[in-house]
Formats: sequence, structure tokens, C-alpha cells
Amino acid sequence: MRILLIVDGANVVGSVPDGWWRDRRAAAERLRDQLVPVAEEGLPGAGAPGPVELVLVVEGRARGVEPVPGVRVESAPGSGDDLIAELARDAGERPCVVVTADRELRRRVEAYGARCVGPRTVRQLPDERT
Repeated sequence: MRILLIVDGANVVGSVPDGWWRDRRAAAERLRDQLVPVAEEGLPGAGAPGPVELVLVVEGRARGVEPVPGVRVESAPGSGDDLIAELARDAGERPCVVVTADRELRRRVEAYGARCVGPRTVRQLPDERT
């Protein structure tokens, strides 16, 4: 059974002040593309060896980002946090890791048994991941 790896797109994109606010959709697309190797390799240093089922959750002006092979993109109809919590809940007994620094969201998904790691885990270049 593959680990479900859920990425809080808004939180991860917002963790680096690189001008993401000028074009939120383009920033989410860059993150999506950066996540492609993570789908196969996983995040072994974060307890999520690959391959994983990777879901990028986007919201607001980033809605509508298309999926690519290896990265499923879910556009939240409302709050991205609510959708992430639902996905973690629906994982049931399946191992689930959520990438976010949002403390309240961490509390919510941990109540469903998910583990959490910070945005740095996926913002590092592929050759720098441990």
C-alpha cells in the first residue's frame, strides 16, 4: 500500500518569498512540477519512502492547476485546509503524511493519524533531499 502524501500547496508556496503572490497559479504549477520526482522517490528522510501517491491541494487563485503524471492536483472548492483534513480522514488506516507548517491543520490531520512534515521537506532541490 502506497503512502498518501498530501501537500498543502498554499502553505508550501508561501514558505519562500520568491514573488509567488504575483501569480499564484504559476507558483502552484512550479511546485507541482518540482513534486514529480517526489512521487517516485518519496521523502525517505521524512518517513515516506517512494513511490507514494502524491496529492497537491490548491485553493483560491491557484485553483484549476492541471495534474501531471505522478502528481494529482485537487482544487479545494473552499478552504484548502478543509480538503486536506478530509483527505487525511479518508485515508483511514493507510499511512498518510501531510506537508504543511500550519499548526491548526497539523492538529486536525494528526487527529486522523496522519504524520506531518514541514515545507522544507519538499522545497529543497531533489539532490539535497535526505
